[in-house]
Amino acid sequence: MKLGKLAEGIGHVPSGAEEIEIGGLSLDSRTVERGFLFAALPGSKVDGAAHARDAEANGAVAVLCAEGASISTTLPLVTAVSPRMAVAEMAARFHGAQPETIVAVTGTAGKTSVASFVRQIWARTGLQAASIGTTGVVSPTRSDYGTLTTPDPVALARLLADLKGEGVTHASLEASSHGIDQHRLDGVRLSAGAFTNLGHDHLDYHADLEDYFTAKMGLFTRLLEKGAPAVINTDDRWSGRAIEIATGCGCTVHTVGRNGSLLTLSRLEHERDRQAAEIKTPEGIQRIVLPLAGEFQMSNALVAAGLAIVTGTAIPDALAALEGLKGASGRLEKAGTTRDGVPVFVDYAHKPDALENVLKAVRPFTTGRVVVVIGCGGDRDKAKRPMMGEIASRLADVVIVTDDNPRSEVPATIRAEILAAAPGAREIGDRREAIRAAVAEARTGDTVVVAGKGHETGQSAGGVTQHFSDHEEVAAAITELGA
Repeated sequence: MKLGKLAEGIGHVPSGAEEIEIGGLSLDSRTVERGFLFAALPGSKVDGAAHARDAEANGAVAVLCAEGASISTTLPLVTAVSPRMAVAEMAARFHGAQPETIVAVTGTAGKTSVASFVRQIWARTGLQAASIGTTGVVSPTRSDYGTLTTPDPVALARLLADLKGEGVTHASLEASSHGIDQHRLDGVRLSAGAFTNLGHDHLDYHADLEDYFTAKMGLFTRLLEKGAPAVINTDDRWSGRAIEIATGCGCTVHTVGRNGSLLTLSRLEHERDRQAAEIKTPEGIQRIVLPLAGEFQMSNALVAAGLAIVTGTAIPDALAALEGLKGASGRLEKAGTTRDGVPVFVDYAHKPDALENVLKAVRPFTTGRVVVVIGCGGDRDKAKRPMMGEIASRLADVVIVTDDNPRSEVPATIRAEILAAAPGAREIGDRREAIRAAVAEARTGDTVVVAGKGHETGQSAGGVTQHFSDHEEVAAAITELGA
């Protein structure tokens, strides 16, 4: 594609550079190939401008940068007021094709489950569907592990084009606050959006909760076209404001939950591994059995059903599909059962609200004690550490504090900050030993929750990431202990 065509209406191309042929785009100078446009974006740790010469040496033929940027290169500079937004729009134009129907979900907790559930609902009704998010990409032809909740805009545009080429017509994706704030989704043609909830998280990136919430609301205020449907969970303390904002910017709002207008949860009964519900809809009351534990999963399921409904799925079909849902990897996922019948769950809960939801979810079917293993990641929001400790000590009977991903921090310091608000908690730094201790502790009637890493298969400490899976460690502990 000619540079002039690629940047038309997006950025300014210097005279004489319009006919340069562009063979690809990249935000990383190390992945630049001959004929690429290199996007020199400013970052919190690294400024892309400093790597323009590296990109040039690797074959870049032009550089995208901010207006007035000082860049050392002989290549023509394509300038834009917001280069992040520009590269997203250019990537979408370059790769072109996208599935006809794409929905995005934002919120602190539940994004992964909602994206997975929407895909499953669509697939159950005969559609070629895919989901993109924290646990990777799942489609009829692939199941690829991922590392980012919302991929960078170039990778996302390429992925959407690939999915379209595979025959995918419907896709659901997670919209993280970072992804929205950094314009990673600005090139995606969204059909609908959703909001689950807001809790304490990412305050190492956002100034405060208000800033965090504002970033989330960018899904409605900037990314959805006027009149597009917005599905909002009514049962969160931020729901009212989300509804006001989505309505105010022209979205067609549909609510779900105990006070929902599209789907009203009128009755709910908890069982050990499932929930029976009555849901009031514009077409009458429908009874369903959701094969997942935890009221938060019912909330996620209703948001997912709402997204499917507003994009064309019949209400009875969307709700019926909930009865066949499988939980997203690492989301209150049973990793094993001890010889005494104690279920051991693995959950990604690494933020306060998520941990509270998980511990409350297992309490109704626990006749004995709730045993929890928790930790907090290094180089991330430190304020949530004592909050996690307080929640664990308040809602669990046995608390074991261990390491999560310490990254560059001293692990003992992180544990101490959690323990300060968790009187009576046991400290076992080695995560493998902590899991083993939790399984050994459990007896008939108890429930064990290993929280924090969920689907992850690595543990990062001191600049090194080593293989580590909570699922594998739970299975090994049960086998070794004969539990």
